[in-house]
Amino acid sequence: MRNFILQAFLLISFCGHAQIVSGIDSSDVIRIENTLAADDMQGRQVFTPGIEKAAAFIKDEFKKAGLQPLPGSQDYTQSFTMADPGSLEAKILLDGVTLDNKNLVAFSADSSLVVTPADHYQKIFLKRANDFVSMLFKYLDADQNVLIFVDTSMANKFKRLADIHMPQFKGSGNRIFILSSMDPQQYRIQIKQKIKTQSLSNIVGIIPGKTKPDEYVIFSAHYDHLGIGKPDASGDSVYNGANDDASGTTAVITLAKYFSKLKNNQRTIIFAAFTAEEVGEFGSAYFSRHLDPDKVVAMFNIEMIGTESKWGKNSAYMTGFDKSDMGTILQRNLINTQFKFYPDPYPEQMLFLRSDNATLAKKGVPAHSISTSKMDSEPYYHQLGDEVKTLDLANMTQIIQSIALSAGSIVAGNDTPQRVKKE
Repeated sequence: MRNFILQAFLLISFCGHAQIVSGIDSSDVIRIENTLAADDMQGRQVFTPGIEKAAAFIKDEFKKAGLQPLPGSQDYTQSFTMADPGSLEAKILLDGVTLDNKNLVAFSADSSLVVTPADHYQKIFLKRANDFVSMLFKYLDADQNVLIFVDTSMANKFKRLADIHMPQFKGSGNRIFILSSMDPQQYRIQIKQKIKTQSLSNIVGIIPGKTKPDEYVIFSAHYDHLGIGKPDASGDSVYNGANDDASGTTAVITLAKYFSKLKNNQRTIIFAAFTAEEVGEFGSAYFSRHLDPDKVVAMFNIEMIGTESKWGKNSAYMTGFDKSDMGTILQRNLINTQFKFYPDPYPEQMLFLRSDNATLAKKGVPAHSISTSKMDSEPYYHQLGDEVKTLDLANMTQIIQSIALSAGSIVAGNDTPQRVKKE
């Protein structure tokens, strides 16, 4: 009875919000969000039955929307494998000095690895905290072999990196971080680790373009979350991830239905629900590697839109706003509404490189994330309390409608955002 009353209240609240576009049904937003963030999804953690259940639900929604699968796929599944390193043993010898095993963090899919000067790894020396952060983002998905020496003054940052259990990152190169202030001329680094390979799946559907089928517009979100943890005082143990990122996935599904019914897209639209964002953006990285970036006109990555932004209702922000004119195009298409897209107010958090837009953005695509999450004060971010009852679903529906309207001229082939500078 309480749940019925809550749903009725939410539906009534929508009546007080101006409809920006028709065709995005508020009741459908509620249904999809509640399904994805339900306890029986078990927090949608990778490699669990919960995420498989979520994937089956998204595939069914794509089918109902009339999307076509990717070429070569029968059921919207884009499957790939991921190397997950287990226990690691290392021997580190720098100019005759032996370092502790704890002074090394390796990102490599090799079970056994020996590195000496003869292997011609690129050597990098990090002396400042800012260098550490920028190099981390730059090389975690790199294809070259790099040996990165982190100055001992950054021991705390290095320890945080070492404490994170993360699978093999996206790039094919070996990236080895060593905590040491030395510039060794001679070194021998020996690594042994147990590698476990596991399967993951993105869920992807398309609407072929009518006159520009080889130009792509992407709407994406990640559907994985953190799974099940230790129970809190109330006995709750499920990280429902209602905002992060069931809200974004709900947007992708409803946008798929909207554009499928509209039937006026001149460019091909790709709708992608990515896996493994929470453990290193693996799903989007794999997806991006199998797509020609020169054919991608724009990417709308939708990340946590269930709560009000710092500016209140009728607003959201776009990461990397200054890196292309895409935000200007979106705002121009919203000129007759009260909705506004703002630049990312949290530049120090480097959000432009921390979500599923990052891989394509680095390749020059105007790929941006749209969010409302107050990253300096969001109380339920990565917490057990990230549940549907904490979201403003009326405002969330307006945001989805605004994304649909703002993207119209890009989907129709009338506007083409300028490219992002490649990094």
